[in-house]
Amino acid sequence: MKKTIITVVICMLILSCKNQEPIAKGYQGQGKSAVVSTLSKPVQKQWKGVWTFDNETVFFSNDFESGRLNGVVFDGNDHYTTLITAENTPVNVSPWYAFKVWSNTPKTITIKMTYQDSRSRYYPKISTDGLHFTPLDSTNFTSINQGSGSFGIKAVPEMVEIKVNINKSPIYITAQELYGSTRVKSWIDSLATKDFISTYEIGKSKEQRAMNLMEVSTGDHKKAVMVISRQHPPEVTGFLAMKSFIETLSGDSPKAQKFRDNYDLFVVPLMNPDGVDNGHWRHNMGGIDLNRDWQDFNQPETQSVRDFLVKKESEGYEFVFGADFHSTWDDIYYPIDSTITGNKGKIVFDWINNITNRLPQKHTNVKPSTEIKPTMVSRNYFYVNHHMPAIVFELGDNTPRDFLKEKGKVAAEELMDLLDNKD
Repeated sequence: MKKTIITVVICMLILSCKNQEPIAKGYQGQGKSAVVSTLSKPVQKQWKGVWTFDNETVFFSNDFESGRLNGVVFDGNDHYTTLITAENTPVNVSPWYAFKVWSNTPKTITIKMTYQDSRSRYYPKISTDGLHFTPLDSTNFTSINQGSGSFGIKAVPEMVEIKVNINKSPIYITAQELYGSTRVKSWIDSLATKDFISTYEIGKSKEQRAMNLMEVSTGDHKKAVMVISRQHPPEVTGFLAMKSFIETLSGDSPKAQKFRDNYDLFVVPLMNPDGVDNGHWRHNMGGIDLNRDWQDFNQPETQSVRDFLVKKESEGYEFVFGADFHSTWDDIYYPIDSTITGNKGKIVFDWINNITNRLPQKHTNVKPSTEIKPTMVSRNYFYVNHHMPAIVFELGDNTPRDFLKEKGKVAAEELMDLLDNKD
């Protein structure tokens, strides 16, 4: 009898475990993207200049690269309300802001941040030089109409109030760190001092800014890795991870030197220079989400990369890996499902597993896609048109910056190992 009871209990435990659904952990990613027209739409270009208040003693400005501030109201008693609006609508809810504030006399002011049909996605960063940023002290941050849940726009406040100390030296208040086209070009040029790195234009943006490409090459290779970043202007954390990724691949380690003995590296670090420099939430100056234009190529920015890839393939290049760096609510990988890519796409999943094993301290979900047509997004275009195993590599808005750098470095090292084993 005792033996029978034990057997029944064991069977019940086995059945309960078998039927239990796995518990979802962390950010589960966005849903299926709608197919939309990428024909250009009107864009409201913001006014750039300086607002003056309180008898011309307090000043606000958006007049710098990546600045965004659409209106300011003085409410009295050192309280100001700012308005942040999008370049056009409909638009992804990524309300980017970046402005400077200063005063003729030292004082503490309160700034209420309001957004057009959105909520306060990005936690304020403060800088005195536009280069080095720190998050605002939490004691100076107040949520208004706090959201619910863990992720997504509904989880964050509708508005916020921040307190800042100001004086004659302007301080920057921004959604994320500033990496406009001038600063990005300066970074590219600093790497291009190495004799195996060159930089050149592959096209022009809607507003005729340069589409700069960085080429890392030490010989007459016909295998290459393709990397792009900043299709969406506010997605700075993806850029920072990409920056570390590229610096590692072009570094002086024996592993990097061996990688360059066999592969070229092509990088477009700023896919949307107009959107970045104009402080857009999402779109280029054609009013379009560039990562929906890899099917019809109505925008000059995607056309430039398409034409470059076609040219390189005509020269005999084989693209062995492609990565598109983005930012979202938390770290997540978007590969193409192995049921579609088969053995060719195995390197992407091996790469994800190897990164995960080396960085177990931060959980990252994986959301493979089984739909690759219409190509529409860069990853699908890379794979369908250029047979390139590819991934959308997303980093969280609030992922610690030291970890972003480490993740970019580890991702580069693991890719180099996999490609070395492949040869």
